[in-house]
Amino acid sequence: MINLRSLRTFVMTAEMGGLGRACTRLNLSQPAASRQIQALEAELGVALFEHIGRGLRLTSHGEDLLQRSRQLLTLSELLTEHAQALRSGQTGTLKVGATPQIIANLIAPFLPGQRRDHPGVDVQLIEGGDSQQRTRLERGEVHLTIMPLGGGGASYRLLAPVHALAVMLKTHPLARCKVIEVSELTKHPLLLLQRGYGSRAWFDAECESAQVKPPVLVESTTAHTLTELAAVGHGIAVVPSTSVVRDTLRAVPIVHRGTSVGRWVGVCWNPRRGLPSYAKLFVDELLAHAKRAFPGSALIKRAPPLPKPSEPAT
Repeated sequence: MINLRSLRTFVMTAEMGGLGRACTRLNLSQPAASRQIQALEAELGVALFEHIGRGLRLTSHGEDLLQRSRQLLTLSELLTEHAQALRSGQTGTLKVGATPQIIANLIAPFLPGQRRDHPGVDVQLIEGGDSQQRTRLERGEVHLTIMPLGGGGASYRLLAPVHALAVMLKTHPLARCKVIEVSELTKHPLLLLQRGYGSRAWFDAECESAQVKPPVLVESTTAHTLTELAAVGHGIAVVPSTSVVRDTLRAVPIVHRGTSVGRWVGVCWNPRRGLPSYAKLFVDELLAHAKRAFPGSALIKRAPPLPKPSEPAT
């Protein structure tokens, strides 16, 4: 019978690229971790890693078994979570993935009431770009993600539309526009989020469609950094409408041939992974909060509406 602890050590070592960082994450000594991997290799009858200098690299057998090992660990977690849900639907750990803007401007104001009403639920927030969140959801590393809809595979509840905005000083010539075409915006120095974030992907796709190349001054992981740079006149920030925009700045929706650049976002989960009852309550209550206070709704009043996806049956 495979030892799940050894399996977890194998997966963490492969993902972290070596024993040292894996041991730190697992709170294990390197000799103990090494013994677990050796025992697993003996049990499976194949070598999982090979030594390259002072490091480790997956063998072909190891690469083949890595994804299956992840699936087995996920199933083990599902079994534990299901047992917990049977005992009590009011206690547990809920892992939620979202971008920094969503965490700061949507979830943070929602959390005090959620903690008051559900003191037994520990909400863990995992920050990252949309592509990271999609991967984490598929791997079972989070229960819920708040991310743009599309790509299939996830169940979801609709939250709200998120538009790409051009944020600049009010004295900038483009600040007088109601909306800004991509082809016009890319004539100016731009401040962009790093690749992997939804609004960056939308903007890049429309630039490619318009056959223009944006002049990029700065790429950052947070919209706040970009808007602060825009506030001192260091370019135009391209950020999602969930960002906070100070009063000294002007936020203008971005369009391509008159169509808004953006996507609807939703609260998403893996349909193969059963949601505990406290996760379902979290979704219902977050949706109610978003109807009252979704960030940036005032910034997109002049934007052409985005097509609304169909709401799935629940």
